[in-house]
Parts: sequence; structure tokens; C-alpha cells
Amino acid sequence: MVQAGLGDIFRALRHRDFRLLLFGQVISLIGTWMQGLAQNWLISRLTHSTVLMGTVGFCQFLPVLLLGPPGGITADRVSRRKLVIVTQSLFLMQASALAALSLSGTITVPLVMILACGWGIINAFDVPARQSLYIHLVGREDLPNAIALNSMSFNAGRVVGPSIAGFCVAAFGEGVCFALNAATFLAVLASLLVMKAEEPERTAPASALGHLREGFHYAWTHENVRLLLIVSAIANVASSAVTVLAPVFADRIFGRGAAGLGLLTGSLGLGAVIGTAELARKAGRIRLDRVVLISALLQAGALILYAIAPRFEIGMLAMAAWGYAVFRLLSSINTLIQTSIADEYRGRVMSLYTMTVVGLTPIGNLASGILAEWVGARGTVFAAAALMMCAAAVWSGQVEKQ
Repeated sequence: MVQAGLGDIFRALRHRDFRLLLFGQVISLIGTWMQGLAQNWLISRLTHSTVLMGTVGFCQFLPVLLLGPPGGITADRVSRRKLVIVTQSLFLMQASALAALSLSGTITVPLVMILACGWGIINAFDVPARQSLYIHLVGREDLPNAIALNSMSFNAGRVVGPSIAGFCVAAFGEGVCFALNAATFLAVLASLLVMKAEEPERTAPASALGHLREGFHYAWTHENVRLLLIVSAIANVASSAVTVLAPVFADRIFGRGAAGLGLLTGSLGLGAVIGTAELARKAGRIRLDRVVLISALLQAGALILYAIAPRFEIGMLAMAAWGYAVFRLLSSINTLIQTSIADEYRGRVMSLYTMTVVGLTPIGNLASGILAEWVGARGTVFAAAALMMCAAAVWSGQVEKQ
């Protein structure tokens, strides 16, 4: 029974090319989370300014919102594997530049902002192409499991990466973290270069603008896709309240300082890994439309519990429940979209999904920060819970139609 369960969780790994890519991504994602922590610590050390820390994050994620459509067009007009090879090579160069500047002592805040913006530009092209590549590696039958495993690897990196980075920064400084992250991209590049899967030939129209309009029209006129994108957007704006205000809850509300922040973040990651592992095990055997609805309601409940938590331990429990719910929600939305769209539109539609997941982060962060000044951290999380109730209401009608 246990062996069968494990086999269900890792079913998509029977495909050689996906197995190679996921292994490379796990290594790379640990490095990416290491770089994220080291970059925040670097800005904090150089400026002692939370405003500038937020500004760097804004520079890093805004390009995904602005350049998502061009990224999707590109993914639908060229070889997706070759495009991911290019983007991963550029990520390697970006991390190497951060490492060289940090280790030489010449790093400045404007340079960090420029490189963070560069990261966002690369990401706008990388994510739609990489997400659109999975179906060519595993086929439609194992696509839900592959997406869930990808989400598992993302959250495993969230748990492991910052822990390694904290030790590394304390012992060797931020530059070594950036250098280690650069090295991790070699694993992804190696997996991409030895892949054997072939992509279908795509004939792109001459007009890129017309190609873009076709993608938007396709997403808008397919009700299921349109509503899933709306729910994803609402969920990710609501999620910003948790991530932005986590230091406030850890330090000012629960009085646990940086160690408390680490425990809250770890609880989130643990819940996310458990939730996506369960989803991977049951992929293909459960109704994902219901998973989206239940996860949205559970996310709202977890946010309410987090907002009223009188003790730190209850806050940790709420964060674990929230991580469990939100990543099941996003993984299910990703799967529902990818299994319902035509492949020739996949890159453009996935770029819209990426915009809702990554591109809205700076807007959600800004809105959460402003609202917290008016109603406090707990009130802002309550507002996020209300947003998730709205998301559940938006999607409930689709569940009833099934």
C-alpha cells in the first residue's frame, strides 16, 4: 500500500526527460531561494530600509506583469526547450554578476535593483515556456501529476534554500550564496541539453500583435479559463498580505523575532509540500474543480485563524494550513487550465497565468502595506480572507455546472 502510494505520487517520473528536468529544477530552486534571502539581507545590511527592500522586490516582479504577454507569444512561436535553455543561461549570468559584484565589494543598491529587474525580465519569458514544455515531456495523462510534482519541488526549495542561505550568509557572506545559485543553473541546463522529447512544429502568424490578440481572445471566450485566471489573481493578491506582513506577525504580534519568522515560513512550506504531495498522489482521480473551491474556502479559514491567533503556536498552525490550501489551489488551477487549452495557445495562456501568480505580487505587496497602515496587520489579513471568500463565490458556479 505504501509503495503504491509513493508510486502514485511520483508517477510522472517514469518519463525520462521530465525526470531529468525535475531533478535539475530541484537543485536550481534551492539556489533561487538562497539568492532571494541573500538579496534581501544584502539590501537590509546596506540600507537598513524596509522601503528599499520593498522597492527591490517591486523591480524584480513588475517586469513579469508588463512582459507576460510577449513572453507567452515567444513561447508559442519558437522551440520552448530552446527558449528555456536561453532563459536559464541568462539566469546563470544574472546570478554570476551579483556574485562577482558582491565578492569584489563593489555592489550598490542601484546595481541590485538593475539586476533584480533583469531577473524579472528573464522570468517573464522563462515561466510560460517552461510550464508549456511539460505536456511534451509527460503527455496529457500524466500532466496533472507533473504539475503537482513541480509545485512540490518549488516548496521543497522554499524550505531548504533559506535554511542553507542563512548559514551561508552568516559564515561566508551574500556573495557566496549568489555564486552557489549561479552554479545550480548548470543542473537545469544539463538536463535540457540531453532531452530527447520532440516538440510539434508551430507555424506562427506574421503579426505578433495579432498573435497576442488571438491569445487574449481565446482565454476570455473560454469561461472556465477566464474564471480560473480571475480566481488565481484574487488568491495571489490575498496571499501578499501573508508574505508581506509575516515579519510584523513574527516580531510585533507574537514577539518571536527573526527565529519566529523562520518558523512561520517553515510551517508554510511544510504545509505546502504536504498539500501538493497529496495532490500528486491523487492526480487524475479527483475532481480538481472541487479542489479549487475547497482550497479557496480553506485558505479563507486559515487566514481568519491567522488574523485572530492569540498565540504563536496557533499562528504556525494557521500558516501550515494556509500553505496547504494555497498551493493546492494554484496547482489545481494550473492543471485545469493546461488540460483544457489547445497547445498552440498554451504559451500565451500560461503567460496570463504567470501574470496572475508572479506579476501581481508587487501590486499585492503595495496594497497590503498601505492597508496595514490603516487597519493594522490583523485587519489586513481579515481583508485577505474576505477576498478568498469572493474567489470561492466566483468559482462555485462552475463547480455546480460540472
